[in-house]
Amino acid sequence: MNKLIELKNLTKNFEDQQVLKGINLDIHENEFLTLLGPSGCGKTTTLRIIAGFEEPSSGEVIFNGKDISKVPPYKREVNTVFQKYALFPHMNVYDNIAFGLNIKKMDKTVIKEKVNKMLKLVGLEGYEKRDVTLLSGGQQQRVAIARALINEPKVLLLDEPLGALDAKMRKEMQGELKKIQKEVGITFVFVTHDQEEALSMSDTVVVMNDGEIQQIGSPIDIYNEPENRFVAGFIGESNIIEGVMIKDYLVEFDGVHFECVDRGFEDHEPVEVVLRPEDLDIVEPEKASITGTVTSVTFKGVHYEIMVETEMRTYMVQTTDYAEPGRKVGLSFGPEDIHVMCKMGNY
Repeated sequence: MNKLIELKNLTKNFEDQQVLKGINLDIHENEFLTLLGPSGCGKTTTLRIIAGFEEPSSGEVIFNGKDISKVPPYKREVNTVFQKYALFPHMNVYDNIAFGLNIKKMDKTVIKEKVNKMLKLVGLEGYEKRDVTLLSGGQQQRVAIARALINEPKVLLLDEPLGALDAKMRKEMQGELKKIQKEVGITFVFVTHDQEEALSMSDTVVVMNDGEIQQIGSPIDIYNEPENRFVAGFIGESNIIEGVMIKDYLVEFDGVHFECVDRGFEDHEPVEVVLRPEDLDIVEPEKASITGTVTSVTFKGVHYEIMVETEMRTYMVQTTDYAEPGRKVGLSFGPEDIHVMCKMGNY
């Protein structure tokens, strides 16, 4: 895919606080890219700089090879959908969607054709004359998306657009957004703090924290191959353990040597080990190198969350097999279930 947007060494200061600390990021044509991180990490500021609502303190925003850092928002080939959809309450669905084209004084017949196309795209055919204040949250969001897409931007920016929806509607709209992005064939840049949302929708996930990018990768890479403790802890549940990389393909933690699939570390380098709860199996104690006692069991619907206390620590296990509190158990896992990371501060 061709690069559409390049962010080069972006920084942003608000008074005496630096909220972006040198962001470098390539965004490609037809890509669904998500900026993911906790509140205050800089993801929305990054989006606002791409949109033109904020100017960077330093660095460049390159769009199709040209620096647009000082280009006003209305001259950029991007549109934004906000968490608060900012629909015009005195206009019906049709007029809200057509607003941008009416401002451009486009031919009424062309406007009607384009609005009807957008209504079909977002699943709101027959809603043209509906009062937007009487629509559900999901329907209002669809109107906001249609209003943004009708101007045919090259990039659609979405700032936590699902945040105001209930859990069921949120799930439905995740699928709808991905479907719309594929149909219109343009770049979507999506901001969220919801890990599941990012993993289920994105081609590329950019994990941010404290004004810096922690990792860029596919959802599978981000989940299975976190590069540091922050990413491992923020994306899903993790057991994170201090260990030592004895040599390539051999790691030690909790006083035991385990074969693994990682290499490229120094011999005897201090590392951190990630074991995902769903990769741990509960077995009889004599069948495992790590043993402990079940201290609590929580039913989560599709699995049990079981806490196992060993001599060294407490492990979280997610399994469909029940193990009663007080039972002595072993924890079983394979070399491919062990993920070794650089220790924070060892980069």
